[in-house]
Amino acid sequence: LLFIVEQASKYLGFINLRFKAKHHCLIMSHSGAAAGGQLEEKVDLSAEVGTKLKQAETLLAGGGGLSEALALLAALEKRCRVGNDTPSLIKVCTASLQHCKDAENEPMLINTLETLTTRRSQKSAAISAMVQLALPWVLVDKDSNIPLSSLSSDKLVVALRDITDGKIFLEAERAQLTRALATVKENEGDISGAADILQEVHVETYGSLSKKDKVEFILEQMRLTLAKKDYIRAHIVSNKILPKQFQDESDEMQQHKVKFYSLMAQYHVHEKDALNLAKDYHAVYSTPRIQEDSLKWQTALKACVLFLALAEHSNEQQDLMHKVFEADNEHLEALPASKATLELLLQPEIIAYPLSHQTEIEQVLMESLQQLHDEARITDKESKGLPQEDVANWKELLHRRIIQHNVRVVSKYYKRIQGKRLAQMLGLDQSALETEISTMVSSGSLYCKIDRPADIIRFTPSQTPESVLSSWASDIDKLLGLVERTTHLIQKENMTK
Repeated sequence: LLFIVEQASKYLGFINLRFKAKHHCLIMSHSGAAAGGQLEEKVDLSAEVGTKLKQAETLLAGGGGLSEALALLAALEKRCRVGNDTPSLIKVCTASLQHCKDAENEPMLINTLETLTTRRSQKSAAISAMVQLALPWVLVDKDSNIPLSSLSSDKLVVALRDITDGKIFLEAERAQLTRALATVKENEGDISGAADILQEVHVETYGSLSKKDKVEFILEQMRLTLAKKDYIRAHIVSNKILPKQFQDESDEMQQHKVKFYSLMAQYHVHEKDALNLAKDYHAVYSTPRIQEDSLKWQTALKACVLFLALAEHSNEQQDLMHKVFEADNEHLEALPASKATLELLLQPEIIAYPLSHQTEIEQVLMESLQQLHDEARITDKESKGLPQEDVANWKELLHRRIIQHNVRVVSKYYKRIQGKRLAQMLGLDQSALETEISTMVSSGSLYCKIDRPADIIRFTPSQTPESVLSSWASDIDKLLGLVERTTHLIQKENMTK
């Protein structure tokens, strides 16, 4: 018991000491004590600042040198900074920059800006005020990302960007300046440099930017990385934007949604991913502002149907195909070629190739590929025409998808068939048919065995006697169940009579 009392007394004494120390620190902080035990003196230098600012203006107006005026203000800036007179410090710093700007001395302006912002214990309010003052000198306006057309060089933009680096209170300004510098590089023809500059900013971590500004910045990153032909990084950047962010139906977010899926279409056409291309165009088609323009929704819907036809058969492809056919049937009435394509692919019937509307389908293909090619072009030096090899590959892919559809239809109706007869039904030579069947079997979309000596193609696996008996037993059980239910219903009807 004495040991417990002794330990409790020590603990209470320790708490008492901590309370006294905390109370002492609180008193010192209210009396103006700094973290190092030194008192922060707050001196009001507003009167002297007003006098010295007028003196500097008089010195410049009288033909004096800019260096003398800046030296006068530099000494005053130090006194304001050390004296913690922040309002006066802001006036002195901004006046120094303004004098350099009025004298049109850019090297002196950049040097003064870098010197003032890197002073020891410089106030964040002063740094922010200087950056805000300099923004209109390089941008169209404070809230813009567009550099001035009269900007002679990017040195001031680079200097401001370096100043804002690592400062949380200047995140928005850093994003603006980065966009402006990337635009300058792009106008100079340095697409790779512009893309690298934008990649340095991880705008998704900036808390001071709105969702709209972040999406806009990321879209610009995607555009430049695609222009740089860096498709892997473009895909990584695109993952920073979630589709649910486009649920906002404001006009700006709808524009960003259309731009995002247009950029994704450029990526997917390079990857030759027809299913995701169909998804991209369907997302564009379902945008409210696109629905208001008949030409735009028709273009998007035609491209969506086309790339659905070019996509490999899968549950997802079939689901989207049924969704488009059922939900958008009214709009499909205005597009007979697209509607006919969906009807043919949804019916379990053999499709004759070429299609009756083959010309319209190929025209839609050419228009879609040309539009994506034009959007991807950055400079006029790039070729305006489509690579004929790519066009031929897409047309060949359409033929292959029709063949694959026909093979799946035949596999539903035949357990086995002669290869010569199947080739005749599909209008192919046997070697091309065998190649396509092999591709389908390798992808796992079809079960098939080919007996070359006998020229027999089997679409069902061979069953052991035990499995055949089991299936028969199952069928007999179902038959007896139906007979029993039928007998019960007949007896029930007789009893009611």
